[in-house]
Amino acid sequence: MAVAGLPMAGHHVAGLLVAAIIGLYAPASSACECLWEGSFAEVAPESDLVVLGTVSGKKGNAIDVEVDVTLAGPDWESFPRVWLKTGDYCRPDADQFSEGQRLVLALKKLTELPDDGFNPSTPNLSYGRVGDYELSSCGGYWLTVEGLRASGNLVPGMPRYSHEPKMAPVLVGHVIAYLKGVASLASLIKASEEDPELEALRRDSRGFLRGLPPIEAEPEVDATPE
Repeated sequence: MAVAGLPMAGHHVAGLLVAAIIGLYAPASSACECLWEGSFAEVAPESDLVVLGTVSGKKGNAIDVEVDVTLAGPDWESFPRVWLKTGDYCRPDADQFSEGQRLVLALKKLTELPDDGFNPSTPNLSYGRVGDYELSSCGGYWLTVEGLRASGNLVPGMPRYSHEPKMAPVLVGHVIAYLKGVASLASLIKASEEDPELEALRRDSRGFLRGLPPIEAEPEVDATPE
């Protein structure tokens, strides 16, 4: 009896192995798959709304943003609602942002909803509302602002799908100048590569040298033997 049962057990084990292998390669239902659309410098000019603002509130998978400066798009959007990730939508998680945080956002306007975009049982977790905006994770669609500087996937050449690459934070004014066509992409790339601590040391050194009295030449000593 035991010997006769071995082939069936073998088939069962084989079936489990096949199922496990298929499971490894099958995409997760909540996973997001998208092509990288580019850095902030590349995607912002094509976005519907680009703003510098502060997260003023959070609700479900959405944040409300108080706009400080509209950099592109309609300037009457003073408190846009921005929808983030739920399900398999290719957007950043709401947990990545906090109230009071300052950001530069390149947003896409929601013009239509998918059939499964709203679930009455989870009204605070949805695709969004027509007229609101979404934040994509398929490119450098946002920059984090600390003080006067911004960081994130800012310029071409930074690692794809990385939203916090190693870089030198760039002055927000420089980013705005680029979006307005005043600063070049090359200058933005160069600024992101500079070491801010080294630049601060240079500024301090220049200030220190400016505060020194002029150096007077020492009188020449006659070295001729008497």
